[in-house]
Amino acid sequence: MLRSVGSYGHGLKSPTSHELSTSLLLKAEGNTQAIAEEVKKIWSQIWVSIMSDGWKDIRGRQLINFLVSNPHGTVFLKSVDISDAIKDVTLLFNLMDSVVEEVGEDLVVQVVTDN
Repeated sequence: MLRSVGSYGHGLKSPTSHELSTSLLLKAEGNTQAIAEEVKKIWSQIWVSIMSDGWKDIRGRQLINFLVSNPHGTVFLKSVDISDAIKDVTLLFNLMDSVVEEVGEDLVVQVVTDN
C-alpha cells in the first residue's frame, strides 16, 4: 500500500473520516458481499465445514462466531451474543443445529469448534 501511495507522488488527498465511514465503507461492504456470494455458489459442489469460535469482547459480552469454509474460501456467517444464556451443551447444540439448517444439512461434512 505504501509503495502505491508513494508512486502517486505529492498531492495525494487521503479520504476524510466521513468518506471512510459512509461511501467507502459501503463500497467495501458491497465488494465483500460479492466475494462471499461467489464462494457460496460453490458450496453445493464441494461441500463445507462449519466452524465456531467463542470469545469475549471488550465489553465483556460472550460471543460465538460462525464461519463456513471450503477449499474456495471461508465466509463469516454470523455472530451470536450468548451473554444472557447459560453456555451448556444444549445451547451450543441448538446454535450449531440452526447454522447447519441455515447452510443446508446436505452440504455440511464436518463441524469444527474451539472447545
